[in-house]
Order: sequence, then C-alpha cells, then structure tokens
Amino acid sequence: MIVCIAEKPSVAKDIAKVLGANQSRDGYMEGNGYQVTWTFGHLCELKEPHEYNQQWKYWSLGSLPMIPPRFGIKLIDDRGIEKQFGIIKGLMQQADMIINCGDAGQEGELIQRWVMQKAEAKCPVKRLWVSSLTDESIREGFAKLMDASDKQSLYEAGLCRAIGDWMLGMNATRLYTLKYGQNRQVLSIGRVQTPTLALIVKRQQEIDNFVPQQFWVLKTIYRGIVFNAIVKRSDEDLMADIEKLREKAEKKGVPFDMDEAWRKADAENIGMEPIASEEQGKAILDSIGEAPFTVTSVTRKEGKELPPSLFDLGKLQTECNKKFGIPVDVTLQTVQSLYEKKVTTYPRVDTTYLSDDVYAKCPQILMGLRDYQHLITPLHGRPLLKSKKVFDNKKVTDHHAIIPTGVYSQALTDTEKKVYDLIVRRFIAVFHPECKTRTTTVLGESDGIPFKASGKEIVEPGWRVVFDSQQSTDNGQRTTDSSINDDKGEQPEENCQLSIVNCQFTKGESGSHQPELVERWTQPPKPYTEGTLIRAMETAGKFVDDEELRDAMKENGIGRPATRAEIIKTLYKRNYVKLVKMNLVPTPTGIELIGLIREELLKSAELTGIWEKRLRDIEARKYDAKQFIDELKLMVTDIVHQVLADNTPRRLMIND
Repeated sequence: MIVCIAEKPSVAKDIAKVLGANQSRDGYMEGNGYQVTWTFGHLCELKEPHEYNQQWKYWSLGSLPMIPPRFGIKLIDDRGIEKQFGIIKGLMQQADMIINCGDAGQEGELIQRWVMQKAEAKCPVKRLWVSSLTDESIREGFAKLMDASDKQSLYEAGLCRAIGDWMLGMNATRLYTLKYGQNRQVLSIGRVQTPTLALIVKRQQEIDNFVPQQFWVLKTIYRGIVFNAIVKRSDEDLMADIEKLREKAEKKGVPFDMDEAWRKADAENIGMEPIASEEQGKAILDSIGEAPFTVTSVTRKEGKELPPSLFDLGKLQTECNKKFGIPVDVTLQTVQSLYEKKVTTYPRVDTTYLSDDVYAKCPQILMGLRDYQHLITPLHGRPLLKSKKVFDNKKVTDHHAIIPTGVYSQALTDTEKKVYDLIVRRFIAVFHPECKTRTTTVLGESDGIPFKASGKEIVEPGWRVVFDSQQSTDNGQRTTDSSINDDKGEQPEENCQLSIVNCQFTKGESGSHQPELVERWTQPPKPYTEGTLIRAMETAGKFVDDEELRDAMKENGIGRPATRAEIIKTLYKRNYVKLVKMNLVPTPTGIELIGLIREELLKSAELTGIWEKRLRDIEARKYDAKQFIDELKLMVTDIVHQVLADNTPRRLMIND
C-alpha cells in the first residue's frame, strides 16, 4: 500500500479524489492502492529545555547558555494530535511506500519529515511537489514524483532554522528576563521578532524627535499654469546618486571615473540656491515681479509604462492592507483559502516572476477566467506577450508568483473576492500592451530664476484598461494613476498638470506672470502600517552595512513570507506594539525593551542577514548544516557571556 500524507484534511481529500481513494476511514481515505492521510500543520515540535536537562526546568542565569548536545522532537501535547498521529504511525509502519504531499516549501518539508521520523517509517519515500491544487496539477505532480533525497537540503535548512530560533529564543529570553525584567514579566527575544520591533521603535522615535523645519517654495502662474522654481540639489544628494552609479558599475565590472561623474552631475545641477529665509524669498519675489516670464524650452517626450509586477505574498499583503485595510494575517489566511479552493496557486512565495514552462498554460488559465473575458477578449488573435519582466527562470526557485489557476471561482467570501480580483487583474495585465505616454515639459525663467512645469498624458492606455485607472478630465484627456505602480516606487510629480499639454507654449514667448512665495514645513516620517511594515521587513537589508549580507537579504529580508504576519501578531500578543487607526505604535514596554538591548546583533537586521544567507546556501548544498549549528552555538554562548559580564545598571521599569 502507498501512503500519502498531506498537511491538512482538505488537501488530502483533493489528492484522494484524483488518486481514486474514495473510501472514507477514520483519519484517512483509502482506495486504488492508496491510503491518503493528513496532519494538522505541525504535529511535532522541538523538545522543551527540561526534556534535555531537568535542571533547565527552572529559570536561572547560572544554567545559561542552554545548548543540548543533540536536539530531539516530541509530539505536541494535544489529544486530537495524539489520535491522528497514532493513525499515521500505523499506516506508515505497514506502508510499501510513503509520498510526502506536504506544502511545497521549507516549513511543509519540515512538518512531514518530523512526522515520518517520529513514526519510525522505514519504507522508501517520494515527494509530491505542486504549485496549485487543481486536479491537473496534482496529476502532473504524481507523474513526476521526486525522490525524498532531492529535498534533503530543504529539510536541513528548515531544521537549522528551527534549531537556531530555539537556541536564540530560549537563551536570550531567559537571559534578558532574569537580568533586566525584575521578575515582572517575560521579555521575549527572537531573531525575527526583535529586529522587527526595533524597526517600529526606531520609526516612532524619529516621529517623536522630529523638529519641523520651515522652508519656502517659489512658484509663478503663467497663462494659467503653475510653474515651480528649479532648486539646485545638495552636494550630498548628488554624491548619493554617484555612489549608486559607482556600485552598479562595479557589479558589472565596468570602470568608473568618480571625477568625471561629479563634473557631469554638477554641470546638470541647474537652478537657484534654496531660499534660506522669508526675507530672501520676498526679495526674490519683488525682483521677478517686475520682470516678464519667458519660455526657454518646450519638449515632448514619448514614454511607456510596463504593467505592475505579479504578486508575491508580501506585495499582496501590502496591497490588501493599503487598498482595503485587510490585516496582513487575514490576507495570508485568505490567499491560503483561495489556494485550497484551487482558484489560485501556492501563496507562500517571495518571487514576482513565472518560470518559462508556465507560459504554455497561460492561454488555458485566461480562458477559465469567465468573469473577466471582457478584459481578455482584446488579447485574442495574437500570441500572448512573453516579457522577461514576467517570465524568468533565474528568478524562480521552488515556486512562481501568485496567479489564478483558471478554475472558476465559486462561493467566495467578500474578502476572498477582493483578494482574488487583485490577483487576477495583475495576471491579465501582464499580457496587455505597454501603456504609451507623452510627457510635456516647459522651462521658463524670470530675472534669471529658472522655472519648470510638466504634465503627462496617456496616449494609448494599454494594460491600464485592466484596472479602469484612467481619470477623465474636463477636456477629455487622460492622466496616469500612479497608485498602480506603487510597487515600483514611482511617485507622481508634484506639479503634474493635465492642462499643460493643451497650452501650446512656444519657445521664446514672453509675458506677465503672478509669482508667489509659499511657506512650507518639513513633515515627519509616517508611522508603519501592517502593509508598509511587511515591505520594510522585505527590504531590511538596506540597513545592513556589509555588502554581501545586503545582497543576501535582497531575496530574504527579515523573516520569511509565510511568517511575517505571525511575527506582527506576536508583537501584539507580547504587548510590544499596538494598532492605532491602522498605524503600528510601540508600547512603552516595547520601546524600553529595545532600549535595554545593547547587543546590536540581536536587534538589527544583520543577524537575520547572516542566517538567511547561510540557510540559503544550505538549501543550495553550498554550506554544511552541521557547521551552521556549530557556529550558532558559539554565537549564542558569546551573547550570553557578553550580557552576563555587562554590569551597566539597566532595568525594565514599565509593567504594562
């Protein structure tokens, strides 16, 4: 008999249906030579400290660090889990073969491997690896079963992650609680949790300590159009841009001349010096008020806009939070439900690309999207576009971006409909033509002060028709909706005006104008929302100094796609963070905890960067799992000794 084990009952039933295992038993399905059973997520976990050493049952600084010579697993203490595990163990010990049908990811691999290990399974093991739960995908997966050894490195990386989090979390939590908590409350420390809290605390401190600075903006109105005075960029801004160019050149192995780059940047940095005082601004205002305004340049530039990228989990969570106010954990639950209802692909992904082999399936997927055929019909009669910005095997590892499967969506909740609609429209959009634009830029001057006005019009909407994002104005022209491209970091120009495209300015023309001096104040940074925090966790590598670690974290960030929402929930539960009108605000306890931690490695993105690089290398068989654990033991031991040796008076004073 072949035993298949899935991660939850609903998935097991889908698999059983395809395999013809239609007879319902207690804890499994049977038929056609198969027995299909299931877990409920994790059935096993790493043992508690006292299960390795009885002395570790009691919290004591003298017992730290707690480092077991060998880690072990145990069954989670739950009657339902115990019963289901008993059924699984009985099936596995009689099986001729086991097929691991767990979630196709690191966590799914770990869950099922631990169960098989605990059940003392001895027979050969195969691995089912699918990106969707449609009948077709399941059949394809069973036709291409992998050997368990093909995913051994994935399991080792997951095991290292679990052991690492146990060692750091158990030791650091006891260490800080005992030394600084004054027996008031547990001070929970975690590899992902603590750097995430540090991000929130730092942002709040920036807001609290922000001192508004007054500045002045010079504008003028000519022929009904607002022109902004052009202000020179600071040397610091110029140097920052040059450094970015230098880094790009180095990565490509291209020579880079800093002096030449600076000369070019300085030559192109035209404009007036920033207005330092209201008196200076009024003096300039008086001088240009008497002088005419002269148009010095009129340019029109044709441009194009690519469609927004497909969704990975983080981008989907961010978009749902921003657009609908959906909490990030609810988005994860929702897209998981859509996956289990077979209407979308595997959700716990960190790529926005598709592999080349998916391209052949796209026409069939599009045909299955019945409610969106009015957006798909224009694509008929020609081959589907295949952009390198969408299809790239090098950008896809275990799974591709989240896309619809083409299975008709029925009986969806209101939230599921919203999330599904976002996924579908992104998918359809990538096959539509580019959006063609035209930007009109008019330069002018008055008494030597340069001014600029610009506006963009949509010439051919292309993919934008999918989002109904065109904004019609009084004169019937179209402007772009910048919100669709937020994931690209695009921002609308401050002076983006539609009417400028119809004004027919001519170089050399001159006339009267109405200059104006506008008082402005600098604004503090915005607090994190759940959505923007998810994005910050994804891009946390930019705060790491080490270039190699920054590169590693470009793909990983803080935490994993599937766990970031849970980390935020943990911060709520620990009373380190609270939600105030959609904004994440650290509690006094959260602020004080981060202040207590002097060991920067514990609260910076660097530790996660080190780990994620090593774990990624373990997956790729470029790094030894044992070496990782050995290095981790040394690091935890060193942290414990550093904290114990620090006699600086510090205590957590707040007990919320």
